[in-house]
Amino acid sequence: MNLYSSLKQELLQLNQDILFLLNNAKKIPGMSDDSFVKWDRTCSDIHRQISEEIIRVAVVGAIKSGKSTFVNSLLDGDYLKRGAGVVTSIVTKIRNGEKLSAKLFLKSWDEVNSELQQALVLFPSFKWPAENKSIDIQRNKDRTELQKALDSLSTENLFTSDARNINSVLITLYLKGYDRVKDMVSSENKIREYGPDQFYKHMDFVGDDSMAVFLKDVQLEIVDSSLESNIQIADCQGSDSPNPLHLAMIQDYLLRTHLIVYVISSRTGLRRADIRFLSMIRKMGIMDNIIFVINCDFSEHDSLEELSGLVQKIKDEIALIKSEPEVYAFSALYHLFKSQRSRLPEKDADRIGHWEKEGSLIELSRRQFEAFNVSLRKKLTSEKHFLLLKNHLERMSVIASGFKGWIGVSRDLLNRDSNSAGEITEKVKQHQKRITQLESVIKNTLDGAVEKLKKDLKKDVDRFFDTRDSDVINRIIDYIHGYSISYESNGDQLRSAGFTNTLYYIFQEFKQGLDTFMTEIINPEIIRFIKELEKKTEEHMMLIGKPYDGLIQEAITEYNDTMQNFGISLGQEVQPLEIPNISTIKNISGLTLPSAGATLHYSTKIKTEAIMRLGFYRVFGFIRKVIRRSGRDKTHESFAALKDGVKRMKRETEKSIISHFMDYRENIKFQYIFKLVDAVSNALFEALLDRFQTYVTDLSRLVEGIEGHKEGKDGATGLLEEMESVSFNIQERIRQIRNKISQEV
Repeated sequence: MNLYSSLKQELLQLNQDILFLLNNAKKIPGMSDDSFVKWDRTCSDIHRQISEEIIRVAVVGAIKSGKSTFVNSLLDGDYLKRGAGVVTSIVTKIRNGEKLSAKLFLKSWDEVNSELQQALVLFPSFKWPAENKSIDIQRNKDRTELQKALDSLSTENLFTSDARNINSVLITLYLKGYDRVKDMVSSENKIREYGPDQFYKHMDFVGDDSMAVFLKDVQLEIVDSSLESNIQIADCQGSDSPNPLHLAMIQDYLLRTHLIVYVISSRTGLRRADIRFLSMIRKMGIMDNIIFVINCDFSEHDSLEELSGLVQKIKDEIALIKSEPEVYAFSALYHLFKSQRSRLPEKDADRIGHWEKEGSLIELSRRQFEAFNVSLRKKLTSEKHFLLLKNHLERMSVIASGFKGWIGVSRDLLNRDSNSAGEITEKVKQHQKRITQLESVIKNTLDGAVEKLKKDLKKDVDRFFDTRDSDVINRIIDYIHGYSISYESNGDQLRSAGFTNTLYYIFQEFKQGLDTFMTEIINPEIIRFIKELEKKTEEHMMLIGKPYDGLIQEAITEYNDTMQNFGISLGQEVQPLEIPNISTIKNISGLTLPSAGATLHYSTKIKTEAIMRLGFYRVFGFIRKVIRRSGRDKTHESFAALKDGVKRMKRETEKSIISHFMDYRENIKFQYIFKLVDAVSNALFEALLDRFQTYVTDLSRLVEGIEGHKEGKDGATGLLEEMESVSFNIQERIRQIRNKISQEV
C-alpha cells in the first residue's frame, strides 16, 4: 500500500475514533443526543468524502490506437473488449473491487427515442406519428415506418463526408437490436450485472453494435491488489469517432478526470485527428495533467533505430501543442501477453516468441513500461491529492481541539463548588451569546454576498451568450452563414434521388460539420468560460470569509484567556480557515456541468414540417408555374429551388441555435452556477462554524444534570478523564499525520 492510501486509512480510523469520543460524551448525565450535532455531521461528511473520493484516469486516443489493449496491459488481464465498434458511445470504467463483476448501464426508452428524434431531423420519406408528433420505437407502427424510411434512402444518403451516415447507422442498429434488448430496457435507467461466472458476457454485449447502442456506460470491478480502490480507469471512445456526440461525452468525462493518458499507435503516428483532439484539450485548460503513450506494434518495425526515429518524430510533433511532453513508448500487447504467458493460445505464444528474438526492442519496451508505471503512480498520489487529505485532517483537528477544550472545562466544573461553577457557566453563556450573534452576522453577510455574486455571475453568463454581442454565438452564426455548398456536384443525385433525398444529404453534411465545429471549437470555449466563473466564485467567497476567520480566532483566544483566569487551561489550537477546494465541493454536492452534448441538441427545434412538407412543396408549385411560363430548363429551376431550400434550412438552424442557447444559458445559470455558489457558501459557513461547537453546548445543563448525585458526578469525572486521555492521543496522531503530509506537499 502506498503512502497516500495508508494516510487515507489512518484518517478514516482517526475520524471514527473522534466519532466514538463524541458518542461517549453523550452518556454523561445532562448531555443530550444533539449536544454535538454539528461535529457529528462534520465527521460523517468527512468519512463520506474520503471514502467516495475517486481519482479518475481517462485513457483517450484515436480509434484502433490500442487503448483497450493498453488498459488490459496495466491490469495484467483481458478485461476489456478489444476493438469495439465506432458507433457506440461507451465509456468503460474499471475499479478494484471485492469480486469480478460487470455492470452495464442501459439507456431509458426516453433516451433511445430522443436519439432517434435527433437522427430523424429532415429525414426523407418518414411518416411522423400522428398521435404525439414524436417517435416511439416501442410502437410496432413506428418501427415499420423507420424501416421503410431507411429502405427508401439512396446510396448517397447512406454516406456523409465519405463515411457511413451516423444517423442512418444509428437507426439501423436500434431496429436490429430492438428484439434482443427490449426486455432489458425500461422507462428508467436499468443496470444489467454479470457476476464472476458470467463476467466475460459483457464483451459479447459491447462487442455487438446493435446491442451496445442501447448502453450508456460500462463499469467493471476486478480483483487486483495493485489497483487502489479509489482509482478509476476509464477507456473512452475513440477521439476520431464520426459522431460528434461521442466527442462531447469524452469532454464530459475529461472535466472530471485527474489524469489523461493519451495513446498513439506507432502504426499511424500522430494523425490529424490527434492534433485536433489535443488542441481541444488545450483549449479546455486541462493539458497540464497528461501523459503520452506510443503503443508500439513490433510487427511494424524492423529495428530499434527505425522505432526510435519514429518516437522522436512523434515527440517533436506533440511538443508543438504541449511543451516538454512526457512520452513513453512500449508495446501494450507484448506486456499483456507476457503477463498471461502460461495461458496464451498457441498463435499468441508464437508471436511473443518471435518478438523476443529482437532483444533491443523488447528491452526498450520493458524499460519504458516500468518508467511509465513509476510516473503513473507518482501522478496518482500527487501534491494536489495530499492537499485534499490535509484539508480533511485540519477539519478533524478543529473538532479534536474543540472537544479537548470542552472536556477540560467540563471536568473542572464538576470539581468546583456550586458558586464557582455557576460563575464559570455564566461567563461561558456570555461568550455563547457573542458567538451566536457572530454566527448570525456571518450568515447574513454570506447570504448578501451570495446574492451579489449571483447577480455578477448572471451578467457574465448573459453577456457570454448574448445573441447580439456574444463572440461564441456570433462564431456559430458565422459558420452557418459561411457554410458553402456546391450545388452542381449534387446534380446527379438531384436527378436520380429526388429533391427531398438531396436536401437530406446536404443537411446531414451541414449538420455533421456544424456539430464537429461545436464540439471542437465552441464547447472548449464554454468550458474555459465556466472554469473562470468557478475560480471567480471560489476567490470571492474566500475573500468574504477571511475577515470573519480573524474574528473567530479572536473569540477563541478571548475564550481561552477567560478560562485561564479561572485556572482552566484549554490548550486549544487556533487553526487557520480551511475549506474544501471547489472540485471537492462539486463532488460532495453532486454538481456537474450541463452535458457538453447538450450543445448539439439544437436540431430538435428545427421545424421539420415547415421546411420539408410545406415550404418546399410551395417552392415546387412555384417552379411548375415558372416552367409553364418560360419553358426554362427544369434542372436549372430545381437548383434554384434547392438553393432556396438550403437558405430555409440555414435560417431554421440559426433560429434553433439561438433558441437552444438561450435555454442552455438559463440551464447553466440555475442548474449549475447558482447551485455552485450556494454549495461554496455552505462549505465556507460550515468550516467557520466548526470552531464554534465548543460554545454551543450548554455547560449549565451538565452541572445541573449531575449536581447532588455523588455517584453520577464521580462517574462523569472518570469518563471525562478517560476521554481526555484518548483526546490527547488523537491530537498526537493528528500532529504525526500532519508532518507526513507536509513532507509530501
